[in-house]
Amino acid sequence: MNPVHKMKNRSNTSSLEDSLLLSERIIMRLLSAGLNPSLPIACPELQQTDAAKWKSLFRMAAVQGILAIVYDAVVRLPREQQPPKELLLQWAINTDKIEHDFAYRLDALEGLTAFYAAHGIRVLLLKGTGLASYYPVPSHRPCGDIDIYLYGRQREADEYMRAELNTAISKDTHHHTVFFFRGVMVENHYDFLNLWSHRSNRRIEHDLRKLAEEPGDWFDAGGQRVQLPSPNFNALFLMRHMASHFAAVEIGLRHIADWAAFLRAEGDRVDWPMIRTIYRRERMDRFADAVTGLCVEYLGVPQSKAYDYVRDEALQVSVLKETFRPAFAEQHPHAGMVVAGWFKLRRWWANRWKHRLVYRDSLLGSFILLCWAHLIRPKTIVKVK
Repeated sequence: MNPVHKMKNRSNTSSLEDSLLLSERIIMRLLSAGLNPSLPIACPELQQTDAAKWKSLFRMAAVQGILAIVYDAVVRLPREQQPPKELLLQWAINTDKIEHDFAYRLDALEGLTAFYAAHGIRVLLLKGTGLASYYPVPSHRPCGDIDIYLYGRQREADEYMRAELNTAISKDTHHHTVFFFRGVMVENHYDFLNLWSHRSNRRIEHDLRKLAEEPGDWFDAGGQRVQLPSPNFNALFLMRHMASHFAAVEIGLRHIADWAAFLRAEGDRVDWPMIRTIYRRERMDRFADAVTGLCVEYLGVPQSKAYDYVRDEALQVSVLKETFRPAFAEQHPHAGMVVAGWFKLRRWWANRWKHRLVYRDSLLGSFILLCWAHLIRPKTIVKVK
C-alpha cells in the first residue's frame, strides 16, 4: 500500500527534513533506531556532534519523554560517535531510574489489580503501562500515573478503596477520580474522554464504550493478568487522546512514538475503514494522517502496518515543529485562579488553529462548554495538566 499524495500549489514549501534544526533531525533518527533495534542506524550528522551538542540532545530527549528509548540507539553507535563518557554514564543512570520507576508502577498495578479481583471487578488498563508492552524494551517507556476503567463499577470500587484501605479519593476532575496506591497516582475513569470539554467527545465516547467490549490482549503485572484494550479501541482512543493534547496544550515525541509502537504491534489488526470513518466524521483525519505519515516515513513503521493515509508534507512539518517548538511555550503558573485562568485563556486562543485541525466543534461552543465545566469544578482552573 502506498500513501496517497495530496497535490499542493505551494512551491515554497520546504521538505520536513529542511524545516527541522540539526539536533531535531538527529533526535528523530535516534528515536527511529530505538524503536527499531533490528535496523541499522543511519545518522551521518553525528560525525560533527561535539560534547555541547550531545548535552543538548540529552536535554531534548528528556523533555520529549524519550530519553531511555534514544539511549537504546546511542549505545549501539560506534564508540567514536557516542557522547562523552561522563554524559553516557549520566544517560545510563537516568535510564536505570526510568526502569526502576517502571518496576515500581508494575508492583502497584499488580496490587491494585489483585485488590479489584478480590471484589470481582474487571479492570481495563489504558495508555501508559499497557502501551509500554508495544515497545522493544517496555521498561524504557516512561510511565506516570495508572489509568484504569472498571466497566461501570468505578464508584463502587472507590468505596471499597476508601473503606478497606483508608484511601483518600479526589473528585476534583470531571471524568475520573484520583487516588494514590502504593505511592503511585491512579486515575479511575468514569468515562474514556472528558465529556465536559467538547460535545463531540460524547459521540466518540459512545463508540469507545462499544469497542471496549471487544477482546484485547493481556498484560502481565507481576503474575496478575491485566486486560488491554482491543486494537480498534486503541486506534480510536490513542489518536483522540493525542489530538486533544495537541490542541489543548502540546504533545511530545513520546506521543508520536506511542502511535508508532502501536502501529508496528497492532496496525494490521485494526479495522481501518471503520476507524477512519470516525476520524473523518470528527474531522481529525488530517491530523491522524499527518502523525501516521511521520511514523511511516521517519520512524520506521512498515506501510503494511498502517493505512493509506493522505500525505500532506506541509501539515507534517507543522505538527512536528509544534512538537519540538510550541508556538505557545509558556509554562502553567502555580498561582491562584485568576492568574491561572488568564493563562489558560491565552493558551486556548493561541492554540485555536490546532483546535480547528482536530475538532469539528465550533470555537465558541467549545469555549462556552469549557467555561461552564470550570465553573462546576473550579479546581480544574489551577490544574496544571
